[in-house]
Amino acid sequence: MEHYHYIKSFHLIFVITWFAGLFYIPRLFVYQIEAFHKPSPDKEILGKQLKLMAKRLWFIITWPSSILALLFGLCLFYLNPTLIYHDWMQVKIGFIALLFMYQFRTNYYYNQLQNDIVTVSSSFMRIWNEGATFILFAVIFLVILKSAIDWVWGIIGLFVLGILIMLGFKIYKKIRAKNPDA
Repeated sequence: MEHYHYIKSFHLIFVITWFAGLFYIPRLFVYQIEAFHKPSPDKEILGKQLKLMAKRLWFIITWPSSILALLFGLCLFYLNPTLIYHDWMQVKIGFIALLFMYQFRTNYYYNQLQNDIVTVSSSFMRIWNEGATFILFAVIFLVILKSAIDWVWGIIGLFVLGILIMLGFKIYKKIRAKNPDA
C-alpha cells in the first residue's frame, strides 16, 4: 500500500497545478478583453501576445493537470474503494463536477477570445476569476474536516468571502476610476 501515498502525492501536485491554471487564465482574459478595446497597434500587439500566453497556459498546464488530477484521483478510489461511501467525499465529488463545469465554461471563453470575440466585460471576468477560489475553499474544508456537516460552516465562510471579494472589487474600481494606471 506504500504506492498509495505516491499516487496521492501526484494527485495533489496536479490538483495544485490545475488550480494554478484556473486562477491565472481568467486574469489573462481580463487583459485580453482590455487589450481588445485599445487602439491599434497596441490592440494587435498585446492581443497576439496574450493569446499565446493563454494558449500555452491552457493546453500545457491547465488541461493536462486536470486530466492527471482526475486519473490519479480515480486510482486512489481504485486502491481504496471505501472512500466513495463517506458523505464528505460524495460532496467533494459534487464540487469536482462543478469545477469541471467551470473549466468547460472557461474553455468557452478561451475559444471566444482566441477568435477575437468579446462577449463579456473585464469586470465580469474579474468576478469569474473567483469561481475556482470558492470551489477550492469548499474542497479543502471538506478534505481536512472530513465532515459534510462542517461543510455548511464552510459555505457560510464562502459567502462571507464572496461579500469581501465584492467589496474589494468595488474599492478597486473606485481607485481605478481615480487613477487608470492602478
